[in-house]
Amino acid sequence: MSTAEVVFERRGAVAVVTVSDPERRNALTLDLSQALADTIAACEADAGIGAVVVTGAAPAFCAGADLTQLGASREEGLRRIYQGFLAVANCSLPTVAAVNGAAVGAGLNLALACDLRVAGPKARFDARFLDLGIHPGGGMTWMLQRLVGPQTAKAMVLFGEILDADAALRNGLVWSTAEEAVAAAVELAGKAASAPRELSVTTKSSMRVTAGLGAHGDAVETELVPQVASMDSPAFAERLAALKSRIHRR
Repeated sequence: MSTAEVVFERRGAVAVVTVSDPERRNALTLDLSQALADTIAACEADAGIGAVVVTGAAPAFCAGADLTQLGASREEGLRRIYQGFLAVANCSLPTVAAVNGAAVGAGLNLALACDLRVAGPKARFDARFLDLGIHPGGGMTWMLQRLVGPQTAKAMVLFGEILDADAALRNGLVWSTAEEAVAAAVELAGKAASAPRELSVTTKSSMRVTAGLGAHGDAVETELVPQVASMDSPAFAERLAALKSRIHRR
């Protein structure tokens, strides 16, 4: 008998976080969402982790929210289910979704919450809310339109179009496709994790700010303070010295 849990695995400086309830296609329950939020918080608190990969136990990525758990207070229940993928969306560390199967409803939200997505051969991206007779939630319409544009977002949400891995790549929903999505996602995440941790965190924070700015000059000013601070760091001094050494050896 399967046990619903969130599994944590460390691969070097990359944390692989797996939502695991395979018999129920990793549907998000209140407990699973809480466990996911707690695991992401633990990753952020661990100085040895520089990036996070989020995936689901085969055969699915995540079948969405378990709406039977909402109880009488539906609004509060929805907010509690949202907390898992919102913890991923708000994570200060770089995040990659390894989408190894169907990402449906709130499961699509979980994939969208990551900075990048890698799709395996069985990946499917399915909004499905309207098909179930329920309004989209968790910020899906906002995330999806910002990522793929209004036409593709409307095709998925209003017209029920389901994107496979290749279609998701063509429409900019995923960064890449791979036979082994988790391995490819860990490789990508490892590149981010190889940078100084605080630098990755501040850079991701700056990108969130500059994404909402309307002028180049405002972006320059936003970046200037953390850029100057990074130049005073030991990591910058070490890497600059290593670069000079390589140049001198040529």
